[in-house]
Amino acid sequence: MDPSKRAQELRELLNHHSDLYYNQDAPAISDQEYDGLMRELKGLEKEHPELIVPDSPTQKVGGTAKRTAGVLVAHRVPMLSMQDLFTREEVDHFITDCQEKLGEEVTFLVETKIDGLSMALRYENGNLVTAITRGDGRSFGEDVTANAKVIDDVAVTLRDPIPYLELRGEVYMTNAAFDAVNERQELLGKKPFANPRNCAAGTLRQLDASITKERHLSFFVFNIQDIQGKELKTHAEAYDYLKHCGVTVIAHYYVCKTREEIWNAIEAIGDMRGTLPYDIDGAVIKVNNLMLRSQLRDTAKNAGYQVAYKYPPEQKETVLREIELSVGRTGKITPTAIFDPVRLCGTTVSRCTLHNQDFINNLEICLGSTLRIEKSGEVIPKCVGVVPEKQPAGSQVFQIPMVCPACGEPAVREETADIKCVNLNCPAQLERLICHFVGRGAMDIKGFGAVYVHDLIAEGYLKDVADIFTLSQYREELIQKGIVGKVKNTDKLLAAIEKAKQNPPDRLLTGLGISNVGKSAAQALMNHFGTMDALAQATEEEMMDIDDIGPISAHCVYTYFRQPHSQVLLQKFKDAGVNMVQEVLPPVEGDLPLSGKTVVISGTLPGMSREEATQLIQRHGGKVTGSVSKKTSFLLAGESAGSKLEQATALGIPVFSLEEVEQFLQEGTTLS
Repeated sequence: MDPSKRAQELRELLNHHSDLYYNQDAPAISDQEYDGLMRELKGLEKEHPELIVPDSPTQKVGGTAKRTAGVLVAHRVPMLSMQDLFTREEVDHFITDCQEKLGEEVTFLVETKIDGLSMALRYENGNLVTAITRGDGRSFGEDVTANAKVIDDVAVTLRDPIPYLELRGEVYMTNAAFDAVNERQELLGKKPFANPRNCAAGTLRQLDASITKERHLSFFVFNIQDIQGKELKTHAEAYDYLKHCGVTVIAHYYVCKTREEIWNAIEAIGDMRGTLPYDIDGAVIKVNNLMLRSQLRDTAKNAGYQVAYKYPPEQKETVLREIELSVGRTGKITPTAIFDPVRLCGTTVSRCTLHNQDFINNLEICLGSTLRIEKSGEVIPKCVGVVPEKQPAGSQVFQIPMVCPACGEPAVREETADIKCVNLNCPAQLERLICHFVGRGAMDIKGFGAVYVHDLIAEGYLKDVADIFTLSQYREELIQKGIVGKVKNTDKLLAAIEKAKQNPPDRLLTGLGISNVGKSAAQALMNHFGTMDALAQATEEEMMDIDDIGPISAHCVYTYFRQPHSQVLLQKFKDAGVNMVQEVLPPVEGDLPLSGKTVVISGTLPGMSREEATQLIQRHGGKVTGSVSKKTSFLLAGESAGSKLEQATALGIPVFSLEEVEQFLQEGTTLS
């Protein structure tokens, strides 16, 4: 692949997963997978320096400051990240580099790396005045002072009231506190948190400090950011002083001098995993002498005086008891392993996906196999192998039956590794398809929950998605049977269905669940063809003339509309009065203020949906794209704009609010 294209692909992947981890507290890949992508990008940028751009993930801290929890506070001292190391050779190289620059007598401190989120505390004359999150690491963080003061480990006053002290530490949640929160979530019928880090992050950003208090967060200090009124020489001495002040510091740390001592400390901390009351995800190696640290150069992203050794993902062995087969919306049959419960990264897990038959064959998975389980992104459990010497005698590799487990009809294997049910009337597919169809990303029929979908299918009222729009014919029966409640609830749902008939047909197209056709592709197709009939009659070549519609999407749409079942659906939609004509708004008379402009929209806009904002831009001659690049004319930013705002700022791209854009358009001036 062309290095520039691969570098751009890596940047987009890393920015996406960095946003999930830091800003949304919802990681989707493991640290190891993320770090592998980062190493590949660093290698490309080293070989091709011309590929380095200011907003590259290699050049910045992976977070943004949000306005959701409190006001933004400017950092006085940067809260930088650390370079991650994965081998002893990399650790030795860091030590050698420090010794060459600082002298052979330099000492190091090795300590546990808590799996939480950073917070800085500012004290004036011994009193806590401000607590802020890391945010973007350099410019701003969120003010979380009220929440910090209800964390038991946070000292509100110091025993030694010096003029100024700024500390940095890690907010985390013990496994016991996490279990208690999730138990309460379940009792209240709410969604449980994925892991302790996610729970701690969400809790620290709560607007109600009483919720923060009842969830029992914990806190360790691991660095003095700034100090006035006291002289300290080493990090170990700083810890002793902070303990004297009543500050809770990292519990496990070792002062080391030689490579062997440092590696022994790393291994000792590694042996603690699973035995501590909280999760750790590595060991930090830092220069102990505080005065020497300034001689080690920081990068835009990482502090130069410290690194983090990352342990391989925690794995547990467990016995496979059952393989459960389920059918998805597209008919794909997915095998799920059911195994003896094990605890990983703070949660108890007892199931994970086995993906497909090829995955099962490659790992030689049999019923009764002893599986090795780890967590991807410390959220999603996954099977990484079996223990060969523990395979049950005479066992056979599990084979997915070529019969749909939901409807009993034959299943087929496609060119991919997937095995699919081809019965369009399969109840399992229908239930998931209808849930998708009525969901917020498609037709957005308020109050149409999964329980109603299930019961309406079971009672024979829904045989396909178009039947939704004929439910009003059975109003009296529905009320009598109480499927969606009595008169009030039934009428409320029927009114929402009636309202949905007027939705633009790009939502209808999204709801049909055609493979490789999401929201953006549906909008592009309907804006181009105008009516559902015109799209249904279009050729693949005509579809591919549209920007962002490739051959795979075009083929999927073409194939879908040539199936007899799809043609029946379209007619049923028409008969029910569902809107099949896209409103293509006419351009503004005269010069178009946004002609030739490429716009990216990010964040929540006040009083306007993303679709409405897109139409506003297009109506005035502009083009809306999904990612920030040098070709972006400006960013339309709303609340919680996230990483796109950071990218735009780094590239010097203008950023406007919705109010500013609307004012420009009213005045008819050109944005620049």
